[in-house]
Amino acid sequence: MPPPQDSPAPMGRDERLREAERLRRRADYLRCYRTGRRRHGSLAILYFIPNQLGHPRIGITASRKVGKAVVRHRLKRRIKETYRRWKRRGSLPAMDLIVHLKPEAGAADFPAFRGELLRLLGGLIERDTTS
Repeated sequence: MPPPQDSPAPMGRDERLREAERLRRRADYLRCYRTGRRRHGSLAILYFIPNQLGHPRIGITASRKVGKAVVRHRLKRRIKETYRRWKRRGSLPAMDLIVHLKPEAGAADFPAFRGELLRLLGGLIERDTTS
């Protein structure tokens, strides 16, 4: 029997990406871009900044340089899929994350893209535990 809908599982313990775990407002994106730190990869840039919510939130941006709408939406779905299924997601500190796609991401295959995204995200956990 499935659990009742009014008692959601704690954040980061299941594979769902809840609305509270997504960046929604423009002001949050701008704050992360302007005052946050960043990690560069060959296919994406990961912007991050601590938040006071007690859990991480993720946002995704892709300009038209990445490709047409079909390509951009496919990449966004792949980012969400990778992030949702990532086993260490619950270990992330409370922060806002933005994955900004570079134009090269449009031509990349999924295993290479997934590997780079996991490397960028994994560096946030290692960075947080050492400091």
